[in-house]
Formats: sequence, C-alpha cells, structure tokens
Amino acid sequence: MNYHMRRMDRAIKERKTMETVLKEARYVTLALSKDNAPYLVSLSSFYDPDAECIYFHCAQEGRKLDYMRANPAVWGQAILDRGYVNGECNHLYATVMFEGRVEFADSVAEKRRIMEFMFAQQERKVLGHKGVDPHKARISSDAELRQTTVGSIVLSELTGKVSKGFEF
Repeated sequence: MNYHMRRMDRAIKERKTMETVLKEARYVTLALSKDNAPYLVSLSSFYDPDAECIYFHCAQEGRKLDYMRANPAVWGQAILDRGYVNGECNHLYATVMFEGRVEFADSVAEKRRIMEFMFAQQERKVLGHKGVDPHKARISSDAELRQTTVGSIVLSELTGKVSKGFEF
C-alpha cells in the first residue's frame, strides 16, 4: 500500500536537505523486527553521503544485534529538534524517515576505515572542526577492532518533513 504525506507543504523534497538532517542528527532511532516481535533502539549515527549509508558501532552481542542479524531490514528516523516556540503553539523540527538494510563490516581494515570516518564526523559535530584529519584519529588497535561490531545501514528510501519556521 502506498502512503503519502498529509501536509505536503511540510515535505522536504530536496535530497541534499534530507542529507543535512542525517549529517547533523546525533542519533537515529531504528525500528527492528524479529519473529514478529518489534524492537526500537536509538544509536549514535554517522551519515556518509558518498556511500549513501549510516554507520554505527557497538559491542559484539546484544538484543539489537540479534534483531539485526535475524532481519536486516530496518526503518528509522533522524530528528533535528530546535524546541518549542513560546506563544506560538509550534515546535521547530526537521525529520527524515528512512528505509534500509543493515550490513556488517567483516575485515579489520574496513572497520578501521569506517571508524576513522565516524571519528572525523563526531569531531565536526561536537567541536565544529572543519578540517579533521581522520588518519590522526585515536582509533582502537586491531585487537580492539576485532572485538567491535561496525555496521552500516544502506539506505533505499528517504522522506522528510520540516516544521514551519525551521531554519537549517
């Protein structure tokens, strides 16, 4: 069944704008499903526009990984929340909903490449650095990377919505 956004005047239509939301959001929330049971989890996220995917890292075991391995199809959301506007009964936000498929990095080299990318992105988000050299990142040793799960959500669909008055 096809659905459409009720408030088309609030739709984000430009992919670059949706990518801005994905880049600036600190977390994404994922809807997962396994054996007809839902599970919701929020993750620190790092969007790579060249690969059109969202990267994450975590421990080697846990509920979210059990769900992701059983069913790699996910639906997720990233939100930029600028807060409530006093006296206007309005909340400033931009949100991107996405569909994707979880894939896991297998090699230490691929894990290192993704972790370097994530480190550089985090530095930009938190510290506002423009020219972070990912090769100077304090990345874990090969042994630690072998003990870390590094994955990506390869995106297949994006939709976005923005409130009246929101500024990027």
